[in-house]
Amino acid sequence: MITFWYAVVVLAWALFFVLEGFDFGVGLLAPLLGRNEHERGAAISTVGPFWDGNEVWLVAAIGATFAAFPAWYAALLSGLYLPMAAVLLLLALRGVALEFRGKGDGARWRRACDTVLAVSSGGIVLLFGAVLAATVSGLALNADGEVTGTGPLRSLAPLGGSAALAGAAGSLAAAALLGATFLALRTTGPVRRRARRASVTLAWTLAAACVAATGAGLRQAAVGVLLCAGIALFARTGKEATAFAAAAAGVAAAVIAVFTAHGDVLLPSTLSPAWSLTRAASAATPDTLRLLTVAGVVILPGVVAYQAFSYWVFRRRVSSERATTR
Repeated sequence: MITFWYAVVVLAWALFFVLEGFDFGVGLLAPLLGRNEHERGAAISTVGPFWDGNEVWLVAAIGATFAAFPAWYAALLSGLYLPMAAVLLLLALRGVALEFRGKGDGARWRRACDTVLAVSSGGIVLLFGAVLAATVSGLALNADGEVTGTGPLRSLAPLGGSAALAGAAGSLAAAALLGATFLALRTTGPVRRRARRASVTLAWTLAAACVAATGAGLRQAAVGVLLCAGIALFARTGKEATAFAAAAAGVAAAVIAVFTAHGDVLLPSTLSPAWSLTRAASAATPDTLRLLTVAGVVILPGVVAYQAFSYWVFRRRVSSERATTR
């Protein structure tokens, strides 16, 4: 049961980072790829039917982590409470920008919403990337499973290391690539053409970063280079669905690699390896896990079916060309 629920938690986080990843990427790229108000609106419209449904997977991931591995949840949220609080604030700002963009009159209002959307999307991606990298490096866990430190800003200290900064930069590039391939798949006209070119550029940029990231190991770097080269080739030749699928697979694989980097250890301790949190030590009781399994069997298939239906209904491309009258 512990292994099963850890797989569920990792799957929920992977789905969140993939599905919300292209939402964040579109939010980042819309002001850059849209040269006028109509084109920016068309780009943002591609995520309009999906973003709030995609956000459900964050609730599912956090809820499953809390219920199945409470000690892990407590250590993460207490040790990184300021970054996570900032993420929640930025998620709220992003939602306001998306919902209120069409409520005000005038181009100035929409430009302001586009700016808030881009800044909040970028901030969320940077913080999540830094947090994921910091958890791989480990936190200052003591024997009681609590993160030690002094001062009101102690929860920001883990984000100042080189690994966290590299994770933030890598996640920003990955979200932008995911957003670019999604826009190329979901739009027509000038936004589609620019998104295809951006996909190629971003894919080669990430490929170069994989070459430089020798600390991740030669095998992982080689896989990253091949994947990014494939995405660039698919995007250049107009195979947009394949390019997006490859980018999504790459993000999912990276998330899974982060959560399984230390095997049975969920959160390494930088103070002593003996104080690291393991799956068995962090898991809830067997009765709780069995109850969660019953609830999951009832709820999760409905969520997946609803999202699949919504993607099917809104499968058509969004036109970024201006309609002309004769």
